[in-house]
Amino acid sequence: MPLAANADCTRLMAVRRAQSPGRALRSLRRELDRLLPIDVLTTHYPDASGQVLLNVALTRAMRSEIGQAAAIQGQKPGDFLGRIVVAAVEREERVRTRQLTAQLHGLLVHHAPEDLLACAARVLLDRRHPTSRPSRVADG
Repeated sequence: MPLAANADCTRLMAVRRAQSPGRALRSLRRELDRLLPIDVLTTHYPDASGQVLLNVALTRAMRSEIGQAAAIQGQKPGDFLGRIVVAAVEREERVRTRQLTAQLHGLLVHHAPEDLLACAARVLLDRRHPTSRPSRVADG
């Protein structure tokens, strides 16, 4: 099965033909579990409902705990897990936004907004095209 890594080699992408995104994730899980320790598989594109699907590897104990917590809330385990994952992602996003905002305010104390913006653009362009950077020449 062909796999492609993302730019920083932290994710793999595979294309799987199946009758549904859920079936694609399940068959991919069966195949990859023999080769790699994978915690989460996800669809790259949202489904017809606008949802990105996750296939999470859970131990029996984790499934039991999620099932009990879901029952207390009167929810299905999958719905319960989906809600807590979405809430955690949203919390993390808020924390990261607050941290970035604080760092930017700190930089704006010492730098003009246009200088900060120009520098950010240079850094982002350098990351997109790392081979186009000029090489350094050492003084001898």
